Amino acid sequence: MKKLVVFDLDGTLAASKASLDAEMGGLLSRLLGVVKVAVISGGSWKQFTDQLLSNLPKGGRLANLSLLPTCGTQFFEYKDDWSKLYSEDLGDDEKTKIVDSLHEAVKEAGVEIEKTWGDQIEDRRSQITFSALGQHAPLDAKEKWDPDFEKRKKIKAILDRSLSKFSVRLGGSTSIDVTKPGIDKAYGIRMLRDVLKVDLGEMMFVGDAVFPGGNDYPAKEAGVASIQVRDPDETKRVIEAVILCLGGDPWS
Repeated sequence: MKKLVVFDLDGTLAASKASLDAEMGGLLSRLLGVVKVAVISGGSWKQFTDQLLSNLPKGGRLANLSLLPTCGTQFFEYKDDWSKLYSEDLGDDEKTKIVDSLHEAVKEAGVEIEKTWGDQIEDRRSQITFSALGQHAPLDAKEKWDPDFEKRKKIKAILDRSLSKFSVRLGGSTSIDVTKPGIDKAYGIRMLRDVLKVDLGEMMFVGDAVFPGGNDYPAKEAGVASIQVRDPDETKRVIEAVILCLGGDPWS
């Protein structure tokens, strides 16, 4: 019997940087009524509030929800309000090295980027995120740019050498996330285990990038049973199945 279901956000619960739709919000609320839930994503805390929390019903069920932004480098829990348990922030020198290495890797990889929407590099304090088309790129452009991850894999291969003392993962539809060494979704999973007192065997992870190099893969490497989904619609069917298995009704 699973006691904790852990989700990725972008590409899993919602389209990249988009809000949950009404059906997903309802399903998550019903899931929170029967089991503990956590969300680990490369997104910032602001993305969590905009995409996730603003579309979930308020109330006591939020006490069953744990949120881990920036690939698990931060951990928020809910009591009367949201409070931060920890934040594994990068130092200024580390940030400078990461940003310089990102610029050099993109150039060396020869990856073509014809147009951008907003800044490509975002400082999320505990994570530096490179978004190839910019932070505000439209979803259709992002979905077409690197659907097979091959462009970002070229960049990551270079970063694995230049940033060997950091964790480098592919995230979202156009992004690359860089954190302190060993601080990734596996770290977040272990923190969930310790804080919530839930064994790894009692967890399940659901994400769209559960493959080597993907930023969801560390959750699988940590020893958690993992399900790879294509998109939020497939995630909805997984949630319905979990609710039914736990004796709940996903449709009421």
